[in-house]
Amino acid sequence: MTAHSQGGPLAGLRVLDLATLFAGPLAATMLGDFGAEVIKVEHPAKPDPSRGHGPSKDGIGLWWKLLGRNKRTITLDLSRPGGRETLLRLAATADVIIENFRPGTLEKWDLGWEELSAANPRLVLARVTGFGQFGPYAHRPGFGTLAEAMSGFAAITGEPGSPPTLPPFGLADSIAGLATAYAVMTALTARDRTGEGQVVDMAIIEPILTVLGPQPIWYDQLGHVQPRTGNRSANNAPRNTYRTADGSWVAVSTSAQSIAERVMRLVGRPDVIEEPWFATGADRARHAEILDEAVGAWIARRTRAEVLEAFEKAEAAVAPIQDVRDVMNDPQYEALDTITTIDDPELGPLRMQNVLFRLSATPGAIHWAGRPHGADTETVLAELGLTGPEIDALRAEGAL
Repeated sequence: MTAHSQGGPLAGLRVLDLATLFAGPLAATMLGDFGAEVIKVEHPAKPDPSRGHGPSKDGIGLWWKLLGRNKRTITLDLSRPGGRETLLRLAATADVIIENFRPGTLEKWDLGWEELSAANPRLVLARVTGFGQFGPYAHRPGFGTLAEAMSGFAAITGEPGSPPTLPPFGLADSIAGLATAYAVMTALTARDRTGEGQVVDMAIIEPILTVLGPQPIWYDQLGHVQPRTGNRSANNAPRNTYRTADGSWVAVSTSAQSIAERVMRLVGRPDVIEEPWFATGADRARHAEILDEAVGAWIARRTRAEVLEAFEKAEAAVAPIQDVRDVMNDPQYEALDTITTIDDPELGPLRMQNVLFRLSATPGAIHWAGRPHGADTETVLAELGLTGPEIDALRAEGAL
């Protein structure tokens, strides 16, 4: 099945993915999952570094198989005249370009918004950078780790008195990738009304700050700075992780008052429900030691299976702390087909995360995993109208 015939609600949309690593490419993946034709453009000698991130099998990067799915791959050196001209020809056929070069890089190659929009006035250009296109930090190298530090995420993560904690995965990049896909669709909707494209300026430091919630307004109005509280919450209790008798762990949440009451009845402490401080989540949080002791002691005397069964019967909120081995065999994920199987020409059957959500009438799909570097270069350029000699000339120039 080719990109032109894979269907989906975004069928007919052409996206050029010029970005590397995670935020920009992930946005392109999300669009490709729902039918957009995504053409991944990589440097001939320096492919997307995500191809080499993390474990590999038979020399093939596994992370790329996920991030590169549903994308056709071509090579193009944008700094060379032939590469520049070819990109402008591709831009004339595209709806969206996603890039994450440092501000000013495309302009240095005469491929800035002025040139791209002249080639295609309906184009949407999504520019994904660490700090945005302007401001005192704009030209600094930017990565998700820096956003996790700057946004306040690391400052509130970890146990009280312990060092600030960074996530062991690309959290800020992933949030920015999802936000970029949303921004692109917003810009395309505007284009449907105005007939004109526009620039999306996505700074990775911003979406993670949004999902951190009301911290800025708390500080603005009250001078409140959220401390590190480990697994506890300042807004409700009991809320923690607890060890079971068989050495497993479970997480309990009581964001709703009714759930908190069910949990305390279940663990044999209905008396605390009558305490005046039990009536609100914030007051319960101030008495977390009492509640954690009761819940923790009850859970510690039972196996994980017994705890989960009892909580489900009591209609209280609990979940096992799962690693990837558990996730791959979880019956709820299995029912949702959250981890699905893709046949890959290089590696055979691959299990990976499915598309992000389900649509009842126009669902997304994974048609292929990440393809080899430059695998579709000649096919895509031939579709663009380039002849064999023209493609050979680009190769001789070093543009491919």
